Amino acid sequence: MSTQANLNLEFADRLKKLPPYLFVEIDKAKRAAIAEGRDVINLGIGDPDYATPTHIIEAMKVALDDGDNHHYALDAGMPALRKEISAWFKIRFAADLNPDTEIYPLIGSKEGIAHFPLGVINPGDKVLLTDPAYPAYRPTIQFAGGNIVDVPLTAENNWLPDLNDIAKHGDAKMIVINYPNNPTAAVATREFYEGLVKIARENGMIILSDMAYSEVYFDGQKPLSIFEIDGAKDVAIEFHSLSKTYYMTGWRIGWACGHPTLIAALGKVKSNYDSGIFSAIQVAGIAALQSNPSVTQAMRDLYQDRRDCLVQGLNGLGWDVLPPKAAFYVWARLPKGFSSSMDCAKTFLDQANIVATPGNGFGAGGEGFIRMALTVERSRLEEAVDRLAKVL
Repeated sequence: MSTQANLNLEFADRLKKLPPYLFVEIDKAKRAAIAEGRDVINLGIGDPDYATPTHIIEAMKVALDDGDNHHYALDAGMPALRKEISAWFKIRFAADLNPDTEIYPLIGSKEGIAHFPLGVINPGDKVLLTDPAYPAYRPTIQFAGGNIVDVPLTAENNWLPDLNDIAKHGDAKMIVINYPNNPTAAVATREFYEGLVKIARENGMIILSDMAYSEVYFDGQKPLSIFEIDGAKDVAIEFHSLSKTYYMTGWRIGWACGHPTLIAALGKVKSNYDSGIFSAIQVAGIAALQSNPSVTQAMRDLYQDRRDCLVQGLNGLGWDVLPPKAAFYVWARLPKGFSSSMDCAKTFLDQANIVATPGNGFGAGGEGFIRMALTVERSRLEEAVDRLAKVL
């Protein structure tokens, strides 16, 4: 007769301190509604609805037939991929990156952002984090033992941090920024980046720039990389992704670039955690970066059409909604009659079968707003407007 082991089966304290992950909770609510037989329009998680372009898939198929791609990948990625990233970056941002020391391919940019603080943050180090912000940033800093100080973003300041607020925290080890921004869809100005780089250089502060939405922009207004600013490479690391640009969210491939020491710190952490990106996916990544510019332009045209459809439709209901300049999110103040972001999101799901993301899920600074993703067909956006007409 066996006896049950007396094990202390509990989550670690670091997990107990974390709130439920926002998008997992939203997905649970969506799945529950679908299980009830309801026709749900999902404007919650920003996962593109289009398939990866054919030429990228074909490159992957060829790579799969090459047995040399079935071994452990090099931690720092294929030299050919790093060179292609450098060439793409030079064309897009007119900035030079050394493919050997200033670029590090990642298993998706989210993974790299999660690992980077472990390489540079010591317990108790002050880290500045914008509020609202993409929810995944906070636990990565907490896991490294960082002391988070929230820097407010406001509509009045175009969802950019106040540089005076940042300057007051000259003892901070790092600041995390994200432009084009999730959730607000704001873009950073050259003046903001110049001011931020100046503060960082004067105080020895690391800038972590997440630029996952660099190629999702509207009206021809290309977002800037921080490396278009003189001196930025002395203090910054920037994270890029192929996920949104080439409909490759599930492929998990991106890269970090910037100061060689920051790249080396990330690389040392990763060498202890993973064995690199599957080589066949790296080959596909090269094909993606070599894509004809018409591929990404078609993606932007698609989202701009959807943006205009949704924004014009909501404004037609009397809801004052501003069109985003970049990213594929509409970030809007709550319509009249709603007491909170959660109340609004719950009403949309319960009464209109529409999944939207409550603004307070991105931090206290997001209260009073709601986020809607443009990752469904135009016809579904039109239907969403029709449903909301009955709710609003």
